[in-house]
Amino acid sequence: MSEHLKAISEALYDAQTARVAMDPVVSKAEGLTVEDAYRIQLLNVDRRLEEGRKIVGKKIGLTSLAMQNMLGVDQPDYGHLLDDMIVENHEIERDRMLQPKVEAEIAFVLKENLVGPGVTVEDVHRATDYVLASFEIVDSRIRDWQIGLVDTVADNASSGVFVLGTNKVALEGVDLKAVEMSLYKNGELVNTGNGAAALGDPAYCVAWLANKMHEFGIVLKKGEIILSGALSAALTAEKGDRFRADFSVLGTVEVVFI
Repeated sequence: MSEHLKAISEALYDAQTARVAMDPVVSKAEGLTVEDAYRIQLLNVDRRLEEGRKIVGKKIGLTSLAMQNMLGVDQPDYGHLLDDMIVENHEIERDRMLQPKVEAEIAFVLKENLVGPGVTVEDVHRATDYVLASFEIVDSRIRDWQIGLVDTVADNASSGVFVLGTNKVALEGVDLKAVEMSLYKNGELVNTGNGAAALGDPAYCVAWLANKMHEFGIVLKKGEIILSGALSAALTAEKGDRFRADFSVLGTVEVVFI
């Protein structure tokens, strides 16, 4: 691993720890590739594992056209979910984050491993224990969200924290593409979306993830939570803001920033 990749990983780690945003990753080294960015991401994941954290799942980002347009990219990405990212009581301390944005997503929980390459939507359905409503609260260590694909990938796909609903739904008979979502901020309906907004099918997103992670020798494991991607554009969150997402079939998920 080259020293400049290590230096960038350390800068990102320090930015997250100190909650002080930094300049874009691409400003620190010329010619960085997406593969370099994933290596930087893994350096910080490994560092947190050494500190005692545990991987509980993965997240897929940039799956909706709205999010791709917002960030000026044309492909999804992924990041790792760690055990300290789970919000248990539906309350988040705003001060623990830099510049959070709220996304409503469909979460998968696996009952079998998914091992690429060649994973299909049918494989995802067979391997899924249940799905449920979720919020991903994305965050960026890059100042003012001035990010491209390399920046967000290196920054663990701009992961922050996540909230899970309580209604566990088996996939049998459920058309995820047709699931409707309404996103409310402080009681006002702000965004709507449906499952098809995530690369046409949230299960396809999970298949993409399993196959992409094979390139790095990583397997999606039984019991892991997979956040399959935003169904609409993200909403900025500040202290005192309340969010609710209503999903057909899947129920509701809520969070408040305190």
